Amino acid sequence: MALIQLTPAERKEKRGDAHHIDPTVMIGADGLTPAVLKEAEVALKSHGLIKVRVFSDDRAAREAMLTEMADKLNAAPIQHIGKLLVLWRPLPESQAASEIEPGTAPRVVKILKFSKRGNHRPEVKRITVLGNERVTAGGQVKRAKKRVTSIKKKV
Repeated sequence: MALIQLTPAERKEKRGDAHHIDPTVMIGADGLTPAVLKEAEVALKSHGLIKVRVFSDDRAAREAMLTEMADKLNAAPIQHIGKLLVLWRPLPESQAASEIEPGTAPRVVKILKFSKRGNHRPEVKRITVLGNERVTAGGQVKRAKKRVTSIKKKV
């Protein structure tokens, strides 16, 4: 399979995203086995960006493992630093679309408050807005109104 080609800027962004990720796949003394490839495939399907720890002291073998894994899993090799390998593959469209549903989860909203004097910088506030809340034009957070149900349903 062909490797995914990334620009240096995209690769740099993925390296930054992978910085706080713990290794999800470990390669032991047996090397790159089909079980390891299967686990890496599952991790790539669920996360998209994974770290792999290799318990081997041979740098050339680790580089070969990175290219082989990227080739077999149809992923982009992002980074090889020490005994850590970073791989990325885009998430399937159905999963990526289902994760982002508007209004269901808490989200962070930036609110700018301009000063009354024109020579000061605007104040930036980050507020967490829940699914049943909205931000008004004045920057206030309001809860959604309760729906009025019929009397028949109340009884």
